[in-house]
Amino acid sequence: MIIQQQTQDLPAPTGLMRTTLYRPQQAGRFPAVIFYSEIFQQTAPIARTAALLAGHGFVVLVPEVFHELNPIGTVLAYDDAGKDKGNQDKWTKPLEAHDSDTQVLVDFVRQQAYCNGNVGAMGVCIGGHLAYRAALNPDIKAAFCLYATDIHSDTLPAKPGNQSFERMTDIQGEIHFIWGRQDPHVPADGRLKIYQALLTSGINYQWTEVNAQHAFMRDEGERYDPALAMIMYQQAVALFQRVLWQ
Repeated sequence: MIIQQQTQDLPAPTGLMRTTLYRPQQAGRFPAVIFYSEIFQQTAPIARTAALLAGHGFVVLVPEVFHELNPIGTVLAYDDAGKDKGNQDKWTKPLEAHDSDTQVLVDFVRQQAYCNGNVGAMGVCIGGHLAYRAALNPDIKAAFCLYATDIHSDTLPAKPGNQSFERMTDIQGEIHFIWGRQDPHVPADGRLKIYQALLTSGINYQWTEVNAQHAFMRDEGERYDPALAMIMYQQAVALFQRVLWQ
């Protein structure tokens, strides 16, 4: 499926949020997937993933996750300086601001004639956490969370009682968790904490662990695992096709 790309600057409660849309060129009404990036925002690997998803018949929105903390269009490099700035942004922006960003994205895409009204979420690293966080919103019907950081630790800034882990039972849609066993950012005890909570939560979830490091989906760098990445793309597409086309 041939796709098109456009940029949309959306007014959010905390400031203008640049969002890149990838969607099919052909006419029709398609489901939407909000794709949350790593701390580096929309790098080339993130853009390629968004295009891949869109080519399977989805409207993919890639917001600048730290738009209020950086000039519009900021992309951080995969180096120490970029990592330090991205982590600083992660510890600065409260989860409530991410929640309001998600609602802005949902409201926008539902107003578009090319969307069927169904919205899912997907993300990698901090974006995996944000996809999980988006699933707390009842408008999100499915979420695919890849090596989501900081859920188990509940350490991102938030108001009391509004941390992501403690709100797990608020999830109404279907959610998939993908983890790398060799990922130091979410060690075995952290994954176990999340899994044990899921067992008693009553939510609709799937759980997958693979032998991989953090960021194994990123097609730049030594941790990239192309074979595993292909499997994960297939699983994500299958989830969104099954749930969002209803």
